Amino acid sequence: MNRRRFLTRTALLAAGAAAAATGAFALSPARNRYYQGPPGPNFDGTRFFNPGGSPPKGFADLLKWQTGGGRVRWPDSVGIRPAIPAPRVDDLIITMVGHATLLVQVAGLNILTDPVWSDRASPFSFAGPRRTTAPGIRFEALPRIDAVLLSHNHYDHLDLATLARLKQAHDPLVITPLGNDTIVKDAVPDMRIVTGNWGHTVALGPATVHFEPCHHWSARGTRDRSMALWSAFLIDTPAGRIFHIGDTGFDQGRPYRDLPQKHGKIRAAILPVGAYEPRWFMRDQHQDPAEAVEGFLLSGATHAVGHHWGTFQLTNEGRDAPPRALTAALEAKGIGPDRFRALAPGEWWAIPA
Repeated sequence: MNRRRFLTRTALLAAGAAAAATGAFALSPARNRYYQGPPGPNFDGTRFFNPGGSPPKGFADLLKWQTGGGRVRWPDSVGIRPAIPAPRVDDLIITMVGHATLLVQVAGLNILTDPVWSDRASPFSFAGPRRTTAPGIRFEALPRIDAVLLSHNHYDHLDLATLARLKQAHDPLVITPLGNDTIVKDAVPDMRIVTGNWGHTVALGPATVHFEPCHHWSARGTRDRSMALWSAFLIDTPAGRIFHIGDTGFDQGRPYRDLPQKHGKIRAAILPVGAYEPRWFMRDQHQDPAEAVEGFLLSGATHAVGHHWGTFQLTNEGRDAPPRALTAALEAKGIGPDRFRALAPGEWWAIPA
């Protein structure tokens, strides 16, 4: 293979892995093999969509981004000190595992968000975004996990290998939006799983989990774009309310602005702050730190944890750019750093009452 063909093939493979992680695939006519149901406010009978929102970009834009330069090189690895969480917590402690994986310990419950312990966020074992840091909690050091909040099916959020390990070791209840159960059950048939649409609720011990809208999309391959739903979650517990978004575009503030009226005071918001450059490509799917601060203010939350940065390089910005940009955005709004923290893998935060 000559050098030109090798470089072209390498670029296409990298683009495909990035597409798998970010969901940037071209639309292809196909029957929905994940979910069958009547059309509704966010479902056209085949695909889910963001009402009034921006449609996803296609493969041509993906290639333009992947071949356009501007990508800041990350370090090959960053050392961390893994946390050792308590078995149970009566109040509220949030520990960063990495990327969108966090351990939320609240009111005696242990909840994982979008758990990924695999080395790559990719359908391939040999290509695609690779971990820069080890998980912030060793899998063997996890406390007993009661539930998993699974926000959508992109590979940096839905990791079937990790879900299979969790099933064997902890048997948690997986709470996920419509269609994702089919993907999980194909790989882990006996997984306990419950699904919901935006506006639905699930009882979880002393807590109630609400499915909330956010602006994103989904894909595992080239023919399943937006055939499984994406969602944010509001967890109402005796120790306070927690709002969690795995991925979202800011979308004029719509994921946030109705929360105070619908749910009242939120104690902690867990918001994505990374994977946002270049803005022309990423704006509709990934908010940047300044938009995360705007969302924090709209939500009325008292504190916030920033995630979705520092573990897998999915986009162009440098590894440490999101926390720096978050600091600048907080200063611009006169918000103290004690209210909104971008946690690194292995860091934990006992959220003030």
